[in-house]
Amino acid sequence: MGRIIAIANQKGGVGKTTTTVNLAAALGVLENKVLLIDADPQANATSGLGIDVESIEKGTYQVLELTVPPKDTIIETTSPNVHLIPAHIDLVAIEIELVDKQEREYMLKKALESIKDEYDYILIDCAPSLGLITLNSLVAADSVIIPIQCEYFALEGLGKLLNTIKSVQKIHNQDLDIEGLLLTMFDSRLRLSNQVVEEVRKHFSSMVFETIVHRNIRLSEAPSYGESIISYDATSKGAVNYLNLANEILNKKA
Repeated sequence: MGRIIAIANQKGGVGKTTTTVNLAAALGVLENKVLLIDADPQANATSGLGIDVESIEKGTYQVLELTVPPKDTIIETTSPNVHLIPAHIDLVAIEIELVDKQEREYMLKKALESIKDEYDYILIDCAPSLGLITLNSLVAADSVIIPIQCEYFALEGLGKLLNTIKSVQKIHNQDLDIEGLLLTMFDSRLRLSNQVVEEVRKHFSSMVFETIVHRNIRLSEAPSYGESIISYDATSKGAVNYLNLANEILNKKA
């Protein structure tokens, strides 16, 4: 049975999409069958995998509406073993459309039941908000990865997200685990980066991944070519970081 992992943090610019795309690619090259679900109306994960967002006719919007079966929205990507349920800017309307629906928090969970067993991992790239789409993602997920950037306001809002996760566990999904906190955008030359790592490890200890994602020019360049870092430059520090993260997750499962 596939493991569903949401990558979430309501704070923007912390490396959610970068992590989702590159972790998917890393798990794929390690011979796991992966489905990436773009649950962010900005659709950066979709374009980051080289898919033209304007050409999308069926995707996460229809899956959440339960009007199209997920298998009919899945497209192949150039990353080995990685499939995608794409997003489009239209997804922003789903928050309003779901409000009056019964069991609106369970739409994604229901939809994924039909395809969960076809993948080793299903990764959900969440929007930078704690709205209904993110709530659907957390309810559908087995666990959540929380990226935290190694900068001054790193822990700002983390308490709010952890409270949201507790509420989801209590009301909707008691099996939801925290897969781990992932430190991103680390610059070893900066004292502040090192202080943030120290602080996060001190407060959250075993919840923090050993792997730290370093600031890396190649990592920033890859999305503009519609490629994961694994395809774009497999020898770069960013690629090594995400392969290490994939291995850490695989070892955890084992």
